[in-house]
Amino acid sequence: MTSYVCITGAAGGLGRAFAAECASRGWDLFLTDVSQDKLESLATGLARHYGVTATGYPCELTDPQAREALWRYIDEQGLRFHMLINVAGLEYEGLFAERSLVELLTIVRVTVEATVEMIHRVLKFRDPERTLTILNVSSLAAFFPMPYKAVYSASKRFLLDLSMTLREELRAHNARVMVFCPNSMPTSDHILRKMASQGLLGQVTATDVGRAAAQSLDQALAGKAIYIPGRLNQMLRFIRGLFPLSLRASILSRRWARVYHQYQEYLPSFPEKPG
Repeated sequence: MTSYVCITGAAGGLGRAFAAECASRGWDLFLTDVSQDKLESLATGLARHYGVTATGYPCELTDPQAREALWRYIDEQGLRFHMLINVAGLEYEGLFAERSLVELLTIVRVTVEATVEMIHRVLKFRDPERTLTILNVSSLAAFFPMPYKAVYSASKRFLLDLSMTLREELRAHNARVMVFCPNSMPTSDHILRKMASQGLLGQVTATDVGRAAAQSLDQALAGKAIYIPGRLNQMLRFIRGLFPLSLRASILSRRWARVYHQYQEYLPSFPEKPG
């Protein structure tokens, strides 16, 4: 029986990095993202270059019916998985009152609702002969209250807490769960502009995408609970506990107020209706 790695958000920068790293290790892939053309191109390239089986199915993860169709297809194809990598997410930010309700709820639907469903479903489609590995992509923002990123950071905190609890619940069922918490990664033009606007701190805390994907897979297979790439980022997580929550929020609010208006014109906007 062929056993697959399922990757959501596979057509994005980090998703492609995970897909390439998995393929380089000889793992067969099942990829999903919104764009069918991008998925087909990615799957074809990986199969040709690494000699693995790579297939995909387009899915708008904000739509419950689309998710239902995705898993119906998986059932019909008889696919089984030994790893799930939840990459899909949205990096949009801005003042809470200035974002539309559609935008804010879309973040929650992708990061929270879709991830919960993917994990719950994959348990029923796992390869029974192998350890199931679940890797959830969160963010360093999960450890901080983030004004200008309120819903984003809160949704990432959800992934952190969910991963830690499922790690204990699923241990007895031959499954391991790890949460990956990187800082900014240069996966798009607007993120590069954001990093530049933050000056030296934005540069030194950035994470190399390919290296982070490889190392996070190693950490997950080793049974680690949390992986934060970069010593400075790890230090930031540690020192956060030295300051009260309200003080951390105040400090971050002042910092983001200084840099936000330098790059907000480059921030992408959501469509009026998700999908």
